[in-house]
Amino acid sequence: MRTLYPRLAVLAGFVLLLAAPPARACSICRCGDPTFNALGTDVYKEGAFRVSLDWERFDKEQGIFGEEGVPAAKDAAEGGSPGREAVIENRLTTALSYTFGERAIAVARVPWSSRSTSETGIGTTGASKDLADPEIYGLVRLWSSQFTGGLGRRAWISALGGVKTAWGKNDLTQGGERLDEHLQPGTGSTDWFGGLSSVYLLDARSSLFGSVQYRGTGTNDFGYHYGDSKLANFGYERKLGQIWDAAVELNYRDSKQDRVDAAGTLDPNTGGRLLYLTPRVIVDLGKGLVGRLAIQVPVYKDLNGDQRERAVANVGVTYLF
Repeated sequence: MRTLYPRLAVLAGFVLLLAAPPARACSICRCGDPTFNALGTDVYKEGAFRVSLDWERFDKEQGIFGEEGVPAAKDAAEGGSPGREAVIENRLTTALSYTFGERAIAVARVPWSSRSTSETGIGTTGASKDLADPEIYGLVRLWSSQFTGGLGRRAWISALGGVKTAWGKNDLTQGGERLDEHLQPGTGSTDWFGGLSSVYLLDARSSLFGSVQYRGTGTNDFGYHYGDSKLANFGYERKLGQIWDAAVELNYRDSKQDRVDAAGTLDPNTGGRLLYLTPRVIVDLGKGLVGRLAIQVPVYKDLNGDQRERAVANVGVTYLF
């Protein structure tokens, strides 16, 4: 039975690619491969048009950077109380993709963000809802194996490149004052990203997949620069029956610190390394509709300063026209 989320798989030589350059270090960071998550690995089906909708919940807590660029530790030593800030985001993302001639794919992702922040001892300090930054990118198949009986193309390697636009809201205000950077749905900067991805079918029921990616960030109009980052993903998927698939992934992120102003001041409570273990369930709902459920659990943390990253939940559906 044909499914939209068929055989998942991996980059030959993936271990070598893990040594490649670092993932974006924003306060609510993305980790994982959105193309594999939303569109599956059977993306090179000629003329295939897919639409997906994903809900994700992110939850992070970090030490507050002192006022007027003063590091939190110094601020506290001078009688201040920097405390901790928690940021929770619920994000809805619509993705559209189209495959050209079994060799190239165009993808557009449009997110809508709802965020809230709170501080220790104070409670909720702010909230926002608006358009986040759309992404536009493409994948080109660089190489694929010959057709194999019962499997089709057993392996392929693709290059990916694109841009995260600055079209999301980064100038939201309340009471005449601009909201905190961590409440802005968009980063206010144009970023570029590129990488490699690959799939390898082990047999008719199981496969490996992997990708690496570098994201270079720009500076917004307020002098804030989210840290450049690198991502690496590795996963295994197995078909459990006629409609059920299960996958398990490792999602790695290595981010630089955020630069908070034009003078180059770094926020000590941003950036670092993080590894998630991500179990995922995929179900064929019939008539071209596929449902997905996943949770990213942090299993290794080497974060700068005072930060706490929590599990990320993802629920989504994809429709193949």
